[in-house]
Amino acid sequence: MAQAKNRRKNVSGNPAKRGSVVAPPPKPVTLGDWIGAARLRTLPLAITPVVIGTGAAVLVGDLFHWVIALACLVVAVALQIGVNFANDYSDGVRGTDDHRVGPARLTASRRVSAKSVLVVALVFFGIAAVAGLAIVIRTQQWWMLAVGAFCIVAAWFYTGGKRPYGYNALGEVFVFVFFGLVATLGTTWVQALALPQEAWFGAVAAGFLACAVLLANNLRDIDQDRAAGKRTLTVLIGKRATQALFTALVALAFAIAVYLAFFYPIAWLALLALLAVGPAILIVWTYQTARELILALALTSLGSLAYGAFLAWAFVG
Repeated sequence: MAQAKNRRKNVSGNPAKRGSVVAPPPKPVTLGDWIGAARLRTLPLAITPVVIGTGAAVLVGDLFHWVIALACLVVAVALQIGVNFANDYSDGVRGTDDHRVGPARLTASRRVSAKSVLVVALVFFGIAAVAGLAIVIRTQQWWMLAVGAFCIVAAWFYTGGKRPYGYNALGEVFVFVFFGLVATLGTTWVQALALPQEAWFGAVAAGFLACAVLLANNLRDIDQDRAAGKRTLTVLIGKRATQALFTALVALAFAIAVYLAFFYPIAWLALLALLAVGPAILIVWTYQTARELILALALTSLGSLAYGAFLAWAFVG
């Protein structure tokens, strides 16, 4: 009897033996996790304006300044990766990513210290700054140092700081400005020192498609963002209005391609990008689970790059 009581006492005093679940130790972070945090599916949005801007520059100057164009590409891609890691850090420390539908973020997973993610973000911002400085030195357009600094500051305050504009329905505005106008027109200017109307049309189209990608992303996260107090445009206007706005932005971008095709016939080929963006529109309107929108986001991003490549070809062809 005494032995039986002791056994019962020992069992009741050991939580593990009472059937409680012990959480497994977190898996070590791999290179694949870091690459995933860079969100490669968004990188075409950084490449598209550089491609379009370079095409417009060649149209004006009849020369391909490949070194400057490559430096512009480094600036754009490094800024995009930097802002992705900065978002990972800022959203992670705020707890916004604790219930993400998409790929897990490094900070929110607690497998990497927030400080480490922040350092990586700053490294990529530094790479962008160095490449931008090289462009300024090469072109002697010193006033563009202010533009570059403003781009880095805007990248940080998208989700960083005490009042991130990405939390106050201004994300699409800044994406249009920086991933459309600034990136495209800046690329054209440093190569041709001119801003033809073709560059402006291409910049607007690139901005529209970049905003469409952001809308697909925010539509995927609408429930989590609403619960976390993240007031994106999608949270404010709702699901149906976001679907309509996504479709309108895509339609306007391709309307620009049609208009340009009357002057540059190769631009008709930009409509081939609808092979990717068309299914994305269908997904946005018919999705049943939030995860389906990840594919819509990727298709729109890749479609944007194809669109930009055909438009640039039209300008130089």
